[in-house]
Amino acid sequence: MFEPLSPVAGQKRKRALLPTPQPTHPYLNGNFAPIETTLPLTPCTYTGTIPPELAGGQYVRNGSNPVSNSDLGRDAHWFDGDGMLAGVSFRHDEQSGKIEPDFVNQYVLTDLYLSATSSPRLKVPILPSIATLVNPVASMLYVTLRILRTLILVALSFLPGSKQAIKKISVANTHIVYHDGRALATCESGPPMRVQLPGLETVGWYNGAWAEGEKSEKQKAEEVERQVEKEKVLGQDGGVIAFMREWTTAHPKVDPVTKEMMMFHACFAPPYVQYSILPQQEQDVADSDGTTEAAPLLREKSKPKMLNAPVPGITSAKMMHDFGVSPSHTIIMDLPLSLDPMNQLKGLPPVAYDASKPSRFGIFPRWDPQSVKWFETDASCIFHTANTWDTTSDNKKVQGINFLACRLTSATVVFAAGNIAPPVDRKAHAPSQDLSNTKPKRMPFFSPYDATSNPSIYDRALALESPDASEKENFLDLSRHQTLDQDQLDDYIWDEEQCRLCYYHFNLTTGVIEHQWALATIPLEFPSVRPDKEMHDARFIYGCSTSTTNFGSALGKATKIDVLVKIDARTLIAKGVARPPRSVSGSVDTRTMAQVLASEDDEDPIKAFQMPEGWYAQEPRFVPASASSSSKSASDSDDDTDEEDAGYLLFYAFDESQLLPTGSVPADSNPNLRAHSELWVLDARDMQTVVARVELPLRVPYGLHGSWFSAEQIRNQRGVEVLRTQREGEDGANTARGVWGLVRKAVEKALG
Repeated sequence: MFEPLSPVAGQKRKRALLPTPQPTHPYLNGNFAPIETTLPLTPCTYTGTIPPELAGGQYVRNGSNPVSNSDLGRDAHWFDGDGMLAGVSFRHDEQSGKIEPDFVNQYVLTDLYLSATSSPRLKVPILPSIATLVNPVASMLYVTLRILRTLILVALSFLPGSKQAIKKISVANTHIVYHDGRALATCESGPPMRVQLPGLETVGWYNGAWAEGEKSEKQKAEEVERQVEKEKVLGQDGGVIAFMREWTTAHPKVDPVTKEMMMFHACFAPPYVQYSILPQQEQDVADSDGTTEAAPLLREKSKPKMLNAPVPGITSAKMMHDFGVSPSHTIIMDLPLSLDPMNQLKGLPPVAYDASKPSRFGIFPRWDPQSVKWFETDASCIFHTANTWDTTSDNKKVQGINFLACRLTSATVVFAAGNIAPPVDRKAHAPSQDLSNTKPKRMPFFSPYDATSNPSIYDRALALESPDASEKENFLDLSRHQTLDQDQLDDYIWDEEQCRLCYYHFNLTTGVIEHQWALATIPLEFPSVRPDKEMHDARFIYGCSTSTTNFGSALGKATKIDVLVKIDARTLIAKGVARPPRSVSGSVDTRTMAQVLASEDDEDPIKAFQMPEGWYAQEPRFVPASASSSSKSASDSDDDTDEEDAGYLLFYAFDESQLLPTGSVPADSNPNLRAHSELWVLDARDMQTVVARVELPLRVPYGLHGSWFSAEQIRNQRGVEVLRTQREGEDGANTARGVWGLVRKAVEKALG
């Protein structure tokens, strides 16, 4: 007999209703899924020829990778998770001359990581997910309770029975940079964390003077006895909020000529943004045998540095991720994207975007933030900058600042990475406009793509091109399309709210923005230049793009990169200056990605490398083709444009045919079944030739930012006395089994 669909009145239900299956979070599935397996330096096989310039160097990429507390559900964000570094080191055999690649991946052993791994009773991460903070439908009570839970767990970590005190709340999961003998893993929620190359071991938090593991307790005691004057450190004058003053941008800028590192620090209390400069200091004193592994941190009198200098003119807490630095000036971006827990009291989520407010660019001399001048323009979001350089007069006086950045016209990416539908933006309109006839624009990261029923801007662009096959002009002349009114032309250029590489020129004499338009309509993110050309008039910009119609995707999917792009910025800027596009919404090159890929013009200002079917890439990094050219200063190579793109792009690649029919990855713990990534070495000059493919023993999840570290940088790392380990804090008082240990267990179990 069939079981009735519903129980008879008065009877108890015999079978419990099964929960409705929930779709997998796109940023926890496929190759976005975290990986739990780590490997020390492990030899890899490869095909092709490894360029000799890679000998002794290492490519390392950072990314978010939740280590435990896997009960994330849908309350998760791509930017969440513990930092994990994945690197390929190119070991050089001096005798045979062979270059052998080794793969290594390691967690960054932050306080949060060590605390989470020692607290198996916690089902969800200690920090609230960014998805919780940005979700427009999350209640004030829910968000408040999540923040309160974090505060309780942090306080609990200092009590006996805890294996790791949480002194810093950073997960160090965003980027990795090199400065003054240190490789530093970075994230906005704390100071940088030093790691050691090439093994990627964690050293300790960097405070602007030294990293924790560089001094032993004995050395610290000896310095106290000698009454050595202490160096100033990040946040030391911050009072009760000193921990906030340590929060450092994930994108510090290192001047390739002066070797100074510039940083900003954004927090929730005024002054909302502070600024620091760390010059290169004297190196450690080596032991008598020439090694520096255990060398004490002795140095000559420190060069001048600036720590936590306030930047005036910012009146509220903002989400700031990147900034710009030229040889003479610094650019701080005050954009209408707030990050403020006090928003809860206003009925707003902690993260909110207000398109009715302007974007503000604060420009000041590198060493004088008090002299900041503010430039205002239309609302936008900029998460990554490509390059910043000066325009000087004949007498070398700086007249203007040039700025290239990836500009979005909404904050959709913040919500998309959490699989959250964004709130309706408050749009800015001129007083004369009739708001009743204003049509809201679609958010590209959530726009379902159907080229037949819902053609995109790029599909429509094909119909707008001249049918004359003999036409050689690559740039669309909008004046030819007499049938379109100005509003339709605006829609053509800027309809999808794409993330595009935009050029700004700030005139320091007149105080106006003379140019602000996109170099091309194709989407571009994760931009970079040749390292020795940073902060100078670099010709080429490298970045990530997509062959689909937008750089986002429909709700329930995730953004993936299947095209790498090289843009001749110098050529496109010159063309735009000679014939300026429409300000803000205009673009110099208005071709589709399909047109760019189909181009056979050797002089095309945009060259693109498309991944094979089913393969996806990650952020590329440039390595010069000759060691001698990489050692030249940027000022010496300004006119060396013919050789600027002579080099290689290194990036991780993944073949999604390895995924299971469900879209998930095979178990990483099984060496025979696990999926594998590769490191590709692409010729940056022709953007077509893959000169080498390194086959990795593990997959590398789609992550964030990475860097190339030369053999010289690895050799010149500062000495390390102590490394962090996963067993740190397990001995001594922290293993107390008394009443506080029981309290800790009970509270963790209750908080879940």
